Amino acid sequence: MDTIEFSWIKEFPAAITVCDVAGTIIEMNDKSAKTFEKDGGYALIGRNMFECHPDPARGKLERIMEARIKNVYTIEKNGVKKLIYQSPWYKDGKYSGFVEMAFEIPINMPHFIRK
Repeated sequence: MDTIEFSWIKEFPAAITVCDVAGTIIEMNDKSAKTFEKDGGYALIGRNMFECHPDPARGKLERIMEARIKNVYTIEKNGVKKLIYQSPWYKDGKYSGFVEMAFEIPINMPHFIRK
């Protein structure tokens, strides 16, 4: 199984989880392992991410992975707002799976329109 070069994001302050084309988790950074600590943290590597999601989230993940399209949204839980960015990733031009990045963002974040 090929893995992507991951060392620069090990301590990056956003949760980053990477899966292969079958949905098997192949990489996590420290923030991702901490976020999913109750589910096993780093022990989730090698498990299928579809097993970690109940329906309807599982079905949505299956559809976006099959269509190879990104999925971007915000959530709020326990007073913490996050931007969730899920996107296909490629290696040497070949579809290789999906990556999810979860960034904590301010509840009232400034928005700028630039010309």
